[in-house]
Amino acid sequence: MKTGWKLKSAAVVGAIAVLLTGCFNSSGGSMGGMDHSKLNMDDKSAAQQPTNTSTTVKVATLTGKEFTLTAKTSNQELAPGITLPVWTFNNSVPGPELRVKQGETVKINLKNELPEPVTIHWHGVPVPNAMDGIPGVTQNAVQPGQSFTYTFKADVPGTYWYHSHQDSVNQLDRGLYGSFIVEPKDGTKVDRDYTLVLDEWMSTGMSMSDMNMSGGNMSKMDMSNMDHSKMNMGNSNNKGSNSMDHSQMNMGHDMSMYDLFTVNGKSGSLVDKLPVKQGEKVRIRLINAGYLSHQIHLHGHEFKITASDGQPIHNPGILKDSVVTIAPGERYDIEFEANNPGQWLIEDHGENKAVAGMKAVIAYEGVAAGSDKPNDKEKLPVVDLTRYGQAGKMNFTLDQKYTMEYTMNLNTEMKNGDMVYTINGKTFPETEPIKVKKGDTVKVRLVNNSKTDDHPMHLHGHFFQVLSKNGKPLEGSPVIKDTLNLKPGEEYVVAFEADNEGNWMFHCHDLHHASAGMVTELKYTDYKTDFVPDPKAGNKPE
Repeated sequence: MKTGWKLKSAAVVGAIAVLLTGCFNSSGGSMGGMDHSKLNMDDKSAAQQPTNTSTTVKVATLTGKEFTLTAKTSNQELAPGITLPVWTFNNSVPGPELRVKQGETVKINLKNELPEPVTIHWHGVPVPNAMDGIPGVTQNAVQPGQSFTYTFKADVPGTYWYHSHQDSVNQLDRGLYGSFIVEPKDGTKVDRDYTLVLDEWMSTGMSMSDMNMSGGNMSKMDMSNMDHSKMNMGNSNNKGSNSMDHSQMNMGHDMSMYDLFTVNGKSGSLVDKLPVKQGEKVRIRLINAGYLSHQIHLHGHEFKITASDGQPIHNPGILKDSVVTIAPGERYDIEFEANNPGQWLIEDHGENKAVAGMKAVIAYEGVAAGSDKPNDKEKLPVVDLTRYGQAGKMNFTLDQKYTMEYTMNLNTEMKNGDMVYTINGKTFPETEPIKVKKGDTVKVRLVNNSKTDDHPMHLHGHFFQVLSKNGKPLEGSPVIKDTLNLKPGEEYVVAFEADNEGNWMFHCHDLHHASAGMVTELKYTDYKTDFVPDPKAGNKPE
């Protein structure tokens, strides 16, 4: 499955060479069915501007009730000597961390200074449907030069995040995301509170502007605005790049193009240290904004997982030298007592060389560097959330009567020469929606029939309770989530109450899978919306 970056890069260049040959050959040939109107190679308006010399700023933490997020282009040094064109909120990647108080009504003004439309989705936050940020479903995408205001009450404390949901397979990849923290009314009860947003990148940016292949200098070939959505090379599982539309590409069905892993938009030595003092209670909020799962290991300390997707774990147990697996879209809060002075790593584990960049140093103030070393290739026990913590009050049980039950068979299939990702054999918008009325109780059986693909399934507007995994009821704490990862062959049963009227997305948060079909909707049959999609808005909900 895994191929080297150089091989993958060559495959991309080769594919583009074929594409260009097809473009220049008006007789069509093998590319005759391609829609060339999307290539726009002379129109740089929709791409990273090569003349853009602005650089990003340090990620800010903003507090209060009203915020402005301005989407704009910039450049960011992700690793020493590697600067890529990025799309930003407020000129940083991630965008600013927004911290609000539970119960407050917040207002966020989105201003779009990008050359393409954009929206903001509040991932995991149970907002009113009109504020969910889904182009063509809840609003029209915000056009360049335009603004939109999101207003909602922050009712449920926890760790959330925000990101564009317009052409999200590409716009997230370019950097349009940030953290959103709802602080409980009774305070955070920790001395230090850090957020680590995890992501993956391609170190070339895939712009081809600086790439030399076989001695041929491609530096004058500006591919930065090529829309590859019509290339149909089998529907890539490769996470989208900073300058190409990967929503329909396939060149190997693997993620090895990602050779740069980041923490808060930085890799390796550029990652900020996390200062602590001996005796302090420390919380680290982990958010996965990428398309790969990451196994996070805290060195030198016992710790607890106190929340999953922002929702508390009941009586969490003490862990040490275990990894917490964080799938795309998920969040985990871990807490520990700073009782072991030194400098300790918190790092990703795995076989990919890029894991070396996804690490931060927990640095005790006044203490010289310790002897801790990375051990990111070591295989450590993985925390099983279905058996973690202690049993507590449950909202739902497996054997209770539900208003409706629904099965989602998830699969990877080939259709018409393309690799697609299906729900019950269909791709969006042909997938059958889950139709409910307010107050319904819903049980959903999720089955991953894909042979090699994980499917982190995210339900908008609702939390669900995880009831069983592979036929076995949960043994530990009740688990409440909005994003649940299914590995190949796994089956979960979840339940939720239809308590937030609207039309809501339910999709895979490996956004390549979503853009290639793995999306359905939760629709309230008695919900009426005033929203009318504008056919000229260019709405791309995935």
